[in-house]
Amino acid sequence: MKKLVFLLLLLPIVAIAQDDDLLNELEQEVPDEQQPVTSVFKGIKIVNFESTKLVGEKQLQFIISHRFGDLSDGIDNFIGLDDATARIQFVYGVTDWLNVGISRSGFNKTYDAAVKYRFLRQTEGKSPVTLVGYHLFNINTELDSDLLPELTFSDRLGYAHQLLVSRKFNDWLSLQLIPTYFHDNTVREDGQDNSQFALGIGGRFKFTKRLAFIGDYGIHLNRVSGSDFNNSLALGIEIETGGHVFQLHVSNARAIFANGFLGQARGDFGDGNVFLGFNISRAFSLGSKK
Repeated sequence: MKKLVFLLLLLPIVAIAQDDDLLNELEQEVPDEQQPVTSVFKGIKIVNFESTKLVGEKQLQFIISHRFGDLSDGIDNFIGLDDATARIQFVYGVTDWLNVGISRSGFNKTYDAAVKYRFLRQTEGKSPVTLVGYHLFNINTELDSDLLPELTFSDRLGYAHQLLVSRKFNDWLSLQLIPTYFHDNTVREDGQDNSQFALGIGGRFKFTKRLAFIGDYGIHLNRVSGSDFNNSLALGIEIETGGHVFQLHVSNARAIFANGFLGQARGDFGDGNVFLGFNISRAFSLGSKK
């Protein structure tokens, strides 16, 4: 199984596009002193977690995130391809420091809205880190009122608040910390607090001009004792292919939004109980800057 996952991660390398114009735009080096550091991350997501990258002003970014079924089911489930979930997301750059977004996930048939804003940018000789705030509001439409006769609309709601703290150490290494508070009005396990806390850790390690290793890990800080859920872990590769940033990865969580992957990750890398997935994004310009 480990060999299968490794081969699947390597397959897209042979399909790298040759669009040097966009690559040159993405691949900006660390600027001179007193200038903001660019290209801390190339995608607005590390894997599961948001990165400190924002969509540019008057840009609309369309993101498709896909998570297949359990790879450990083998050929019976066509290595997970028969049991997939997806998230469709639109993010708009109101300004160069403020993004708003909406999405729909197959996991729990969840709709969400988000705001993301940068209030400090890593600058040589001035600020050692980039600080970004991220807030998510979601609605679980899968909860069945026939099975839960006392269900109200508020029972479907959840939200998450995150501080994203990143640093680009050099041209090939960027790391990020993500302290997180999230709340679900309906939780999946008896005894679990509705208000939950986590610490995310993520990074990007570039090893060629177009390829990088990416990964993130979410440490749940107040999970109920004896829980069936695990800390979220995702590992993969990131490929810059002309007009797209493509991420191919494996994760122990099927959910792709914060409350889901932090609170309900059931997989275990040690047992091969993981899910193959990808994130692919495309940006569109909706007008020139003022």
